Amino acid sequence: MEGKTQETAAAAAEMSVRSARKWEQGPLPSEVRKPRWWRTRPDPYAEVWEQDVVPLLEADRKGELQAKTIFEELVERYPGRFQPGQRRTLERRVRDWRAVSGPEKEVYFPQEHPPGREGVFDFTRAKKLEVRIAGELLVHLLFVFKLSCSGWTWVQVAFGETYEALVEGLQGALWALGGVPEIVRHDNLSAATHELKRSGGRSLTRRFQGVLDHYGLDSTRIRPGEAHENGVAEKGNDLVKQALTQALVLRVSRDFASVAHYQAFVNEVIDRAINRPQAAALAVEKSYLQALPSARVPTYTTYRPKVRRWSTLRIGNRGYSVPSRLIGHEVEVRQHANHLEVYYRGRRVETVPRLRGDRVVRIDYRHVIWSLVRKPGAFARYRFREELFPSLVFRRAYDALRRWRGERADVEYVRILHLAASTLEADVEQALSLLLEAGERFDYAVVKELAKPEPVTVPTVHIPEPDLSVYDARYLGVGR
Repeated sequence: MEGKTQETAAAAAEMSVRSARKWEQGPLPSEVRKPRWWRTRPDPYAEVWEQDVVPLLEADRKGELQAKTIFEELVERYPGRFQPGQRRTLERRVRDWRAVSGPEKEVYFPQEHPPGREGVFDFTRAKKLEVRIAGELLVHLLFVFKLSCSGWTWVQVAFGETYEALVEGLQGALWALGGVPEIVRHDNLSAATHELKRSGGRSLTRRFQGVLDHYGLDSTRIRPGEAHENGVAEKGNDLVKQALTQALVLRVSRDFASVAHYQAFVNEVIDRAINRPQAAALAVEKSYLQALPSARVPTYTTYRPKVRRWSTLRIGNRGYSVPSRLIGHEVEVRQHANHLEVYYRGRRVETVPRLRGDRVVRIDYRHVIWSLVRKPGAFARYRFREELFPSLVFRRAYDALRRWRGERADVEYVRILHLAASTLEADVEQALSLLLEAGERFDYAVVKELAKPEPVTVPTVHIPEPDLSVYDARYLGVGR
């Protein structure tokens, strides 16, 4: 301590003056300490190491055998000889043996990333973010695109590793970036590759190769199961989820009004936490990027099914209902990442959400209720009957009707559903909620009276035709 006596400095360091003088004149204790290679207590594994442990280690050519497993084996072979506190000693001995005599380990090679050369993309699961939409847990993925050189990142919410989600995400990234790198690196996801039957390998699908050709991109892929070969993407996924996790904690609530609001939140977080710090590097890399083409490629897949007599069509082993007037007609279906558009002779006639997860059919009761109300007996054994409950309130109402009316409940419920289709579903649902809360028995007539009261009769008022001569005489002086 400058300006202080040795006694004062020693007291401040909480040591004796003698130790302070010794340290000041000579080397520090840590500088003269010699490493110790000898044991201070007997080796508990001396008698079993060569005959029991080493053969196990030598047979483990991949280095997968854990010291914990070896210790448990020794306890079984020699009951009462080894104690739990001696396991750590075995772990150190196994570690040291493998460092000298163990199998070779895989070497990882850090890569140089020239500007404008490579972009990587991947889908990553986002369940741990625990995001909710209007109170319901959002099971989703994140499509992450990242430039390997500058680290610029683009993220889009997705609901499956589909071709449509892949193309939508990739194009969204390239157009937001304003340029195209030389190559994209990715794994062997089925949306972009297919298996080669003869060789057992994988190759790009014709559709995805067409997308790459449109943008002048080349593709490189990692080997199946070797995620470390796409380390830039894996690290990018971690950084994205870390940034979103921190932002969600600060936001307190993880509930969003809609997926669009959540996507806007994701964009804002990624721009602030990842892209802004890389602005200088991105400015350099942009000068190396290729120009964008004049237009994007379609992000949907086109099908031309025929609407069946059940007022449904099948797309990708999933069933969707459509208006019954289309039965027997061939339609064009454009399957996007999150929805389907149905066209008849070039005119869009219906838009439906795309099915996700384990759900294989979607029936909109409005498409079939007009026929069902004429033959309500079909409701009892309708294959997709569970699809005809628009909400939990409708389901509870049907269960209540079954308790009160027995088989007659089917007729009453179908008429209530018809009322919802011909008026407003929200009004009917509200009426059912009030009746269920009251606990009183009801039927179609009661629900109709509460949800759609009879219109008030407006009296007819007769207004005679005006005499325009009065107007002319008063304001124009005509007839005076």
